[in-house]
Amino acid sequence: MCLKNLERQKVMKTYDLVIIGGGINGTAIARDAAGRGLSVLLCEKDDLANHTSSASTKLIHGGLRYLEYYEFRLVREALIEREVLLNAAPHIIWPMRFVLPYDKGLRPAWMLRLGLFLYDSLGGRKKLPGTKKLNLQQAPHKNILESRFKMGFEYSDCWVEDSRLVVLNAMDARAHGAMIMTRTEVTGLTSVEGGYQVRYLPENGKAETILAKGLVNAAGPWVEDVLGRVDNGQDDGAGVRLIKGSHIVVKKLYDDDHSYIFQNADNRIIFAIPYETDYTLIGTTDEAYDPSEGDVKISDVEISYLINAANEYFEHDIRHDDVAWTYAGVRPLYDDKSDNAAAVTRDYVLKVSEFSDGAPLMSIYGGKITTSRKLAEHALRKLKRYYNYTTDKDWTEAALFPGGDLPNADFEAFYAKAAERFSDIDSKILYRLCRAYGTMIDDIFANRPADNLLGRVFGAGLAEAEVNYLIEREFVTKVDDVLWRRSKMGLHMTQDERDEFSNWFNKLN
Repeated sequence: MCLKNLERQKVMKTYDLVIIGGGINGTAIARDAAGRGLSVLLCEKDDLANHTSSASTKLIHGGLRYLEYYEFRLVREALIEREVLLNAAPHIIWPMRFVLPYDKGLRPAWMLRLGLFLYDSLGGRKKLPGTKKLNLQQAPHKNILESRFKMGFEYSDCWVEDSRLVVLNAMDARAHGAMIMTRTEVTGLTSVEGGYQVRYLPENGKAETILAKGLVNAAGPWVEDVLGRVDNGQDDGAGVRLIKGSHIVVKKLYDDDHSYIFQNADNRIIFAIPYETDYTLIGTTDEAYDPSEGDVKISDVEISYLINAANEYFEHDIRHDDVAWTYAGVRPLYDDKSDNAAAVTRDYVLKVSEFSDGAPLMSIYGGKITTSRKLAEHALRKLKRYYNYTTDKDWTEAALFPGGDLPNADFEAFYAKAAERFSDIDSKILYRLCRAYGTMIDDIFANRPADNLLGRVFGAGLAEAEVNYLIEREFVTKVDDVLWRRSKMGLHMTQDERDEFSNWFNKLN
């Protein structure tokens, strides 16, 4: 390298670690790395959780069906993580009971019992209740499920507000010193002495170039595209398998707060889950995805598949007209060469290359919401030989997420006290805000007049105070960031209300 280039690198801003991708894996790694004392820059070309990480089934779970594919390590790790995450973010994660009806024509009862016994035993369950047998001819399942279902099982997993978990990771990373840049695309990567020159372009700014001592490629479905930008194309020997998962949302099908897990004749399973108070979420599908297909969206075939699968179980059939909303995402799974999309491993693979001598480039393949914290921990252990951490200790297992410092991790007790303090706010609105923000609810109402805490209400309880907080604290820059990721208020608002909010927001920005 010539002297001129060396001098230019000396004055260039330098980060220990640059992370490309603001989904669950990228933000979890940013959080862990910043907490170990590394200088971290995360670049996301869209919004946080803009793609795969906001399109999940929104579960913190071990993955009961993965036992059939002998993914015991993954299931055990995920089961242990349920209670770690439940304790760390009790405002956005909570226990949920799942009902699995026994269908004589599918998996035998002994297999279901064995699988659930392993599920209860593998993860060292402490807080969550175990499996029990159910009579489906009694309430609350009678007249909800078809009368042919007599017996079933009930077990525990957890619900998560997936896109909010991504944001909380990013907020905690920032609190530990990380720089989080959304709407910022990495346009060039060049290996140089001592690391990589990273050129990035903010949506509303000028292109800049910085030096990274190491890179993490957490671009999800675009992981191979990012590799292709390093010195005009590189290959780390791994591969990504793109699998599309789609969901439908229908008006609430039953009143109880449990979920159902249904077996299908094709050996897959789907969930039916209480969603956003007034709805039921049904999903997911598993279909191979080709980027040439264009925008990721549910197909008519997938909608019919989910409707037909649900109608095999529910007493009252649903129709296409009942679908209020749909969403779809692409899972960037590690390519294990499986012929069956549903059987492709959900485990993660961390590949480290050194395109620049002594400087790592780690690419993330696979992973899931539940194991994101553990994936980040493994990633930092693997990168340890390249850095001098201020602390070598794994720290995130005992750490709380922003807003998660509820006394005794008791959400209902926390909400009861909030209801006393904010008695002028409608209870439905306040409950949602407490669920979404936990103890950060005080930040929403900070500096607000006592007689007008919410400010302007745009519809369905979405208020000016919340939106201002999201812009100031949670990286929000566009309407959809608010309506469909930080919240799901877009689902509850009318089209006129959404339009009115968009006009107000765009004038503000």
